[in-house]
Amino acid sequence: MIVKILMKSIALSLFFASVAFAQLTDEFRPARAACCLPNTAQSLADQLQDWNQLGRYHADNVRLRALPQEPKRVVFMGDSITDGWKLENYFPGKPYVNRGIGGQTTPQMVVRMFPDVIHLKPAAMVVLAGTNDIARNTGPVTFEMITNNYEAMADIARAHGIKVILCSILPISDYTQRKQSERRPPAEILRLNRWLREYAARTNAIYVDYHAAAADEKGMLKEGTSNDGLHPNDAGYKIMVPLVEAAIQRALQ
Repeated sequence: MIVKILMKSIALSLFFASVAFAQLTDEFRPARAACCLPNTAQSLADQLQDWNQLGRYHADNVRLRALPQEPKRVVFMGDSITDGWKLENYFPGKPYVNRGIGGQTTPQMVVRMFPDVIHLKPAAMVVLAGTNDIARNTGPVTFEMITNNYEAMADIARAHGIKVILCSILPISDYTQRKQSERRPPAEILRLNRWLREYAARTNAIYVDYHAAAADEKGMLKEGTSNDGLHPNDAGYKIMVPLVEAAIQRALQ
């Protein structure tokens, strides 16, 4: 049913587009058509079934909940920067659980709080988010809406006795082929980081300043610490590891 609706929507869009630009031309230069529209429509329909991606970690959540409770478990909640962080390699032997999902924004993470964090009964939660909100991955958003989502995650965690660790958004850089500042203006990153620092101080959360450690003299992600100007590579993660580990140990005391 959803596929049929999407196909009708595409057909209507094409119809109105053709009406708007109906005219004879000496050259045939149509817009490039996407391949396999039915498959694309089906893919979109499948994604809409689980927009918040609750299914991503469902099986592993069930597995962890069946095990004896781990008193020093820490859940890392975040987007692709967390998703790509192989915690077992950087924190060997530690009961740290990765719940990052590439591309996600804070409203999606709020919905994931109970299945991906609360039900796992961690001692602490590490939140690294916000860069995709600034890039408007899930649509237009205000500064207040983003901060409300941070507050919601922190409030839910504290209500269940979980220590909250809030991480600054990492800087981006324009040193690679893609200019990351076009979608993630450094000024907006700094503004949200200031709020995170102040909010952490007001609410007795722990703040981890990745930005200060990872930025160069221009305020951009240090050259050599990322392959695309956004996601840390091994050198980038090595900057982050001691900072968050110190925060975790402080939270677990």
